[in-house]
Amino acid sequence: MTFPSHDQNTAPEASKPLLEESQKAFGRLPGLHKVLAESPQAYEGYQVLHKLFTETEFDAEELTVVWQSINVENECHYCVPAHTGIAKMMKVSDEISDALRNETALPTPKLEALRTFTVQMVRNRGFVSDTQMQAF
Repeated sequence: MTFPSHDQNTAPEASKPLLEESQKAFGRLPGLHKVLAESPQAYEGYQVLHKLFTETEFDAEELTVVWQSINVENECHYCVPAHTGIAKMMKVSDEISDALRNETALPTPKLEALRTFTVQMVRNRGFVSDTQMQAF
């Protein structure tokens, strides 16, 4: 099954302002955004959740660790390169991006603990043991 991919000419009317925001933010329309445009509600929900996540206390490196850990765990061949580019824009070191993609040790115990916990959350669908929570 393939999902329609939209631009400003083909998107539902309610998605057009969202596409405009994406174009301004990224200088282009990411493929995921083109697909999400099929459902203005899903697209807006995605943007709201993304905004809320970036407003947490996580710094650029920590945001990257969470995103890329999930992407690598899910073997998302679109997301990994996309978030590698985003990490570069956020000035995250190539050392961190490479370690995340290659699943090798991160440069600090704090980042490694964040990756380990994130992967546990993904594998266990949000359920972690008390031991895992304490380790984190």
